[in-house]
Amino acid sequence: MEAKTPAESFTIMNELVLPNDTNTFGNLMGGRLMYWMDIAAGIAAGRHCNTPSMTVSVDNLSFKNPIKLGNVVHIEAKVCRAFNTSMEIHLKVWGEDLLHQYKYESNEAFFTFVALDPNGKPRQIPSLRPESEEEKKLYEGALRRRQIRLILADKMKPEDANELKALFAEKIS
Repeated sequence: MEAKTPAESFTIMNELVLPNDTNTFGNLMGGRLMYWMDIAAGIAAGRHCNTPSMTVSVDNLSFKNPIKLGNVVHIEAKVCRAFNTSMEIHLKVWGEDLLHQYKYESNEAFFTFVALDPNGKPRQIPSLRPESEEEKKLYEGALRRRQIRLILADKMKPEDANELKALFAEKIS
């Protein structure tokens, strides 16, 4: 399987925040945003592996600024690391106030997807070849984020998380 670049999975999705998408404060509901982010991440995953895939986990979904009724939601997603059968997707979200003509950062998250074969079992995926400095930074951090996910899911012992141990040893020295 030939390696792919993050640019090959790059996905942009836009949505308009309508009254049915908001809470009583006139802000986009977090669950609705997560739904849209999951769709964008799913498209990016599909572009990377050319096969059906499903969400395994969502990490570090941080809410920086609310997106208001009538604003446009702008979501960017791309694969930042591919493992054997799973891939980590980095998402950035902005709100856009069309009336006042400005964009503002709203959210960021990491989603993990696993590729599936026709029987619904995990399947091998192409590796990822990061190109830009930002892509290389996300790629390197993905292994540590993966080890944290595995430890929290009780699928890895903390003492086996070599990348995390190396990071903390580096910080201490």
